[in-house]
Amino acid sequence: MKADGKAIKYGNNVDTDVIIPARYLNTSDPQELAAHCMEDIDKDFHQKMHEGDLIVAQANFGCGSSREHAPMAIKAAGVSCVIAKTFARIFYRNAINIGLPIIECAEAADGIDDGDRVTVDFDTGVITNVTKNETYQGQPFPEFLINIINSSGLLNTL
Repeated sequence: MKADGKAIKYGNNVDTDVIIPARYLNTSDPQELAAHCMEDIDKDFHQKMHEGDLIVAQANFGCGSSREHAPMAIKAAGVSCVIAKTFARIFYRNAINIGLPIIECAEAADGIDDGDRVTVDFDTGVITNVTKNETYQGQPFPEFLINIINSSGLLNTL
């Protein structure tokens, strides 16, 4: 299982309120949430985002509330993977529960710049910055997580 796309880069402490603003929480429709994903932190997100692109961030991505809408909006927007130094634990679990691949790798979070072409091999954990010809070693996904992601979420594995 792999991800391949352009990196869209953010900093530290990207919270769930900027991933999907609270004013849109009256819906659980993934496409409606995707339409407003990242709009309070990055008005141009939808113009530069293409299906399969990746989000790269620094520490504590997904902090704030425990809303499941945040990873749902990211996944529905077409993001193939989120790479960060660290994730808020509840965001991490919510992302896995809905089948959004996320990977912690401080070296990759520091080395990848906005616009770099990046590939991720989830079986080996190898993250390749194609633009800079650099590789970083993340943690490979165990088989049960690959099963959840390939099934588009935990509930689909039951």
